[in-house]
Amino acid sequence: MGIGDDAAVLQAPDGRVVASTDLLVENRHFRRDWSSAREIGGKAAAQNLADIAAMGAVPTALLVGLAAPADLAVAWAEDMAAGLADECSRVGATVAGGDLSGAPLIMLAVTALGDLGGRAPVTRAGARPRDVVAVAGVLGHSAAGLALLQAGRSEPAALLAAHRWPHPDYPAGPEAARLGATSMIDVSDGLVQDLGHLAGAGGVRIDLASARLPVSNTLRAAADALGGQDPLHWVLTGGEDHGLVATFPPGVSLPGRWSVVGQVREGQGVWVDSRRSEGLSGWNHF
Repeated sequence: MGIGDDAAVLQAPDGRVVASTDLLVENRHFRRDWSSAREIGGKAAAQNLADIAAMGAVPTALLVGLAAPADLAVAWAEDMAAGLADECSRVGATVAGGDLSGAPLIMLAVTALGDLGGRAPVTRAGARPRDVVAVAGVLGHSAAGLALLQAGRSEPAALLAAHRWPHPDYPAGPEAARLGATSMIDVSDGLVQDLGHLAGAGGVRIDLASARLPVSNTLRAAADALGGQDPLHWVLTGGEDHGLVATFPPGVSLPGRWSVVGQVREGQGVWVDSRRSEGLSGWNHF
C-alpha cells in the first residue's frame, strides 16, 4: 500500500529491511541554475538507492521529505518528483510516501529501503589480505562535470550530465554479494576516501594500481579543456559517481562490469602505486 494513507505498507519477504537516508540542501548539494528539477530528483534517488546496492541488497522503495520556499513553482516540484520516479523505475523500486514543509531553501530528505533476498549484508568490514579490489561503474566523471560547470564550460556534455544525474550500476551490488564479496561501499566521497573506510573497518592496507584505474578519453578531454589537469586526480578523489568498489577473495571470476584495480594487504590505510595516499582528500560538496 503506497501513497495516500498515514503510512505505506511494504512487503519484506527476507524478514530484514536495509535502510539508508540522506539530506540534500540547495546550494550545498545542488544548484537550480546548474540542474533541472528532474535531474535533481533523479540524483537524489540515485545516491540513496546506491547505498542500498552497496550492502548487496535490491532497492525497493523511497520515502521523500521536501521542504521548499513558498514561491516555488508547483511545476518544479512535479518535475523533481518525476525524476525520483524515473530513477526508481531503473531498479524496480517505488516512491512510497513522504512529507512536505516550508523552508527558505529547498531541502530533500530521502530514505531508501531494500531487500537482501536471503543473503548476508556486505558491510564495510571484512576485507582480508590477498583479496582483490574491484570497481563497477565510472569514477571521476561527476567531479570533472562539476569542474566544468565551475569554469563555465559546456563540453564534454557527458561529464556535465554525469554530475547532474549519476546512473549507478545497481545490479552490481547484489551480484557482488552472490560472488562472495568480503566488503563493499559506494563511491560517494571519492575512491581513496571511501576505500579508507574499508581499510579502517577491516584493519588492512589497500593498494591501488593507478595503471588499472579507468581514466576515460572523455576525462582526458575535460582535463585538456581545463588547462591540462591530471584526470587521475578526479578518479582518485572525485565523489558522487556512486559506482561500487568491493573486495573479493582471490581466484573469484569477476563478470565484465567489474575491473580489478588493486589488492588488500596486511597493514593499514590506502596506498597508490606503493605510496601512502596522504594529501588525497575526499569529496567536499562545492
